[in-house]
Amino acid sequence: MDHKHPENLFVITTPGLEPVCARELADLGLADLEVVPGGIGCVGYLADLYRANLRLRTASRVVVRVARFRCRDFPGLYRAAARLPWGRFVRPGTPLHCRATCRNSRLIHSGRVAETVLAAVGHALGGAAPVADDGQLLLARVVDDVVELSVDSSGELLHRRGYRTHVAAAPLRETLAAGVLHLLGWDGGEALADPLCGTGTFLLEGALLAGRRAPGLQRPFAFMRWPGYRAGLWEQLCGEARRDERPLPAVISGGDADAAALAAARANLAQAGLAEAVALQHRPLAGQPVHAGSGLVVCNPPYGKRLTPDEPLESYFAALGRELARAYPGWRKALLAPEPRLARATALPLRAVAELDNGGLRVGLYATLP
Repeated sequence: MDHKHPENLFVITTPGLEPVCARELADLGLADLEVVPGGIGCVGYLADLYRANLRLRTASRVVVRVARFRCRDFPGLYRAAARLPWGRFVRPGTPLHCRATCRNSRLIHSGRVAETVLAAVGHALGGAAPVADDGQLLLARVVDDVVELSVDSSGELLHRRGYRTHVAAAPLRETLAAGVLHLLGWDGGEALADPLCGTGTFLLEGALLAGRRAPGLQRPFAFMRWPGYRAGLWEQLCGEARRDERPLPAVISGGDADAAALAAARANLAQAGLAEAVALQHRPLAGQPVHAGSGLVVCNPPYGKRLTPDEPLESYFAALGRELARAYPGWRKALLAPEPRLARATALPLRAVAELDNGGLRVGLYATLP
């Protein structure tokens, strides 16, 4: 990829977070954004590609759209794909992996589409390319006989920040946690608490957001293996990101009744260098004292297919609402719930903020008014 010429980029994000991710891209200086279900299209240079991977909190992947063309047969797909400049993104001999989706098209067999693209890319690079599940990811999307071919610049999904080495049951994705905080308007200007913190994702993302720390500083990316990777430019952008950091302006705290989950939260905080920035206590919500002052208390309670508490869900949410009202009387309250009836069961004055995707399960974000 040439740093002097712009490319068509597409930023993939969790359904429901498209507007939030678009605002992040606008804050990074990208313009002419096209928001569609599942992501945002834009035009950017090499520095924009690096910066997006480094700084975006709510994106899942950043891909380069290599080509878009109409095609209705596999020989035509092979010929068109083989003519593309894959050598700008892939070195000969690099293991490849292609993921294809097809809809309303003559090219309806996704497996054969992927095989054809891999064969064409290998031809373009001068020989058959090795195939591996962890190889350079290529994306083929065929809709209404129009083929879009893209190359992934991120590698592992961007929610894998590099700090979460310990997990527990039903972890919340970092990108979703960051998106929830954005949707709630939390930027570190007030205290943050999660009394059901599990492995601490809300707290960790809150600390990164409030401290203005770029979420991609601790991990590698696929573009680092591309021809023409500019390590100096990457280090320059990382240096800029580090200079933007600030001390945490607000108190961030959490707790949990699960000792193993809390131990994982402590380990993850330590891995992120935030062990001293977030206060944790091994205590159930019902055993917590009344928290004076104000702030945002947010939680991802157990529900439905993810984790089922021992008691009926409506009874659990009713008790949760009572305890949040008792322990955090002057605080804004927010939670995730798969059904409006569970939010209503809390008896808190919650309003629906957004509909999101949590590990394949549609959930609502509900919050009290400020």
